[in-house]
Order: sequence, then C-alpha cells, then structure tokens
Amino acid sequence: MEAGKFRAGTLFKMEGAFYKVVESQNVQQPRMAAFVRAKIKNIETGAVQEKRFNVGDHFPDVDMTRRQMQFLYNDGSVYYFMDPETYEQTPIDGSMVEEALQYHTDGTLYTFDMADGKIINVAPPTFVALTVTECAPSVAGDTARNALKTAKLESGIEIKVPMFINSGDKVKVDTRTGTYSERA
Repeated sequence: MEAGKFRAGTLFKMEGAFYKVVESQNVQQPRMAAFVRAKIKNIETGAVQEKRFNVGDHFPDVDMTRRQMQFLYNDGSVYYFMDPETYEQTPIDGSMVEEALQYHTDGTLYTFDMADGKIINVAPPTFVALTVTECAPSVAGDTARNALKTAKLESGIEIKVPMFINSGDKVKVDTRTGTYSERA
C-alpha cells in the first residue's frame, strides 16, 4: 500500500500496529515534493493523530477478512459471540464491542473485521429496527412542523424522532450516525 493511495477507511500496518485512515489529503506545493496529510486512527488504542507521509511511502498490505457473528451473552467485561455457520464461540473484550452493542436486539448479526487473524473492528448492521419504550406523547398541532422529540429505545439508547412517533412504535435507526431513519 502506497501513502499516495490513502482514502478514508483504508487500513494499513505501520510500526507493528494497525491504523485506519480517517481522512487524507494529497498536497502539492510549488518547488516541493508532494506529500500526503492524513488523519489516522490506531485501531487498538483508538488514538487519532495527524501525520504527514511522502507520496511514495510503502506499507505492508493487510490481509483483511470479514465474519458475521451473533451475540450470545456477557460474563463481566467479556462478551461472547458465535459464528452461526460453525457454532464457534469467540470471547471479545467489552471495550471493543460496547459501542456496537448499543443497537442490540435478539438475532442481530454483527460484522467482525479481522486483519492478519486479529479482530480490529466490530460493527452492527447499518440499519436496525428498535421499539420505542418511552417518549412524550404527541400534541395536536406539533406534527405540522419539522419538530423532533427524544425517545428511549428498547436497547437503552435515546434518539431524536419526529413528533408522530409514540411509545410502542418500531423505528429504523441508522447505526452509522445513531439517528432516526424511518418508521419500521
């Protein structure tokens, strides 16, 4: 992988650690060599840093695989997931999965990104349907404008929803942004 080909989401290995490019910009200034200014995130620690690379800098390719796994249970800070094809159970540290599990419902399949045999990312499905457990009732006249209210969902998270949503309704949530998408 060449630094000149960095794009948002690109995975690469540098100094023995895995990094993900958050954003990158190729810069060409007069009378100077071109370089890449990139914001990179250390996958293991979560630390984000801005770094300058020469366009021709080379990094080893990352052998990337994806697996779908289902959440089974947790035992303190260790969460257990199962591969639905092989029934193999995998223990995962809670800090790596707690963000993805805030959208959990029974039967949800999570995507595990693995680089060189090591889990580097856990992601929920792009959209999930969750039931609204608590929200303020709609008031006549409030539904005409684009007003939003806070609703608590079955998984425990709170999001902003349109005024016509009531307790007991199912809503579709975009897990990339954590926002209401539509009524399910």
